Formats: sequence, C-alpha cells, structure tokens
Amino acid sequence: MAKTSAVEKNMKRQRLVAKYAAKREALKKAAVDPDLSPEEQFMARLKLAKLPRNSAPTRVRNRCQVNGRPRGYHRKFKMSRVSLRELASVGQLPGVVKSSW
Repeated sequence: MAKTSAVEKNMKRQRLVAKYAAKREALKKAAVDPDLSPEEQFMARLKLAKLPRNSAPTRVRNRCQVNGRPRGYHRKFKMSRVSLRELASVGQLPGVVKSSW
C-alpha cells in the first residue's frame, strides 16, 4: 500500500489538471498562432508559465486504483501488476485467464 499522502497529492494534481485544462490549451494555441503578433505570443507564453506547475498533465503519476502502487501499472485495468495478478487468480476480473504453456 502506497503512502496516503502520495496518493492524495496525485489526486490533487489530477484535479488541477482538470481545472486548468481549457485555459492551458487556449494559451498553448495562442503561443504558436502565426496570426498573432510576436508580443501577443510572448504574453501567452508568460501566462502559460504562470499557471501552477501541478496543473500540467505530465506531473500526474499513473497509480493503481486498488493499492496506490506507482510501478508496474497496466493502463487497460488501471491497476498494478501485483493487484492484477491477485484479482485474476481469485477470478474477480472477467475474461482474464492465467496463461500456461
């Protein structure tokens, strides 16, 4: 189980990303828009830099929904390899079968 503070910090980042997504997208488009003057593009870049760092999508860490583990994450299941194996072995994941050859 991951530290609760790490999981909470990541959830806070996800909320910030959602909150500033539209504003960030508009500023990014304005920063590279050839129709705008260079001064306006520069101002858009400055405003983009003023946004909170944790509002950038790259700052969000993929974490397991079951136990918060950050490593060995499977995007399809939104869980770590450890939780995936445990739940698949018990049969709680429909359609997932342990392979053997």
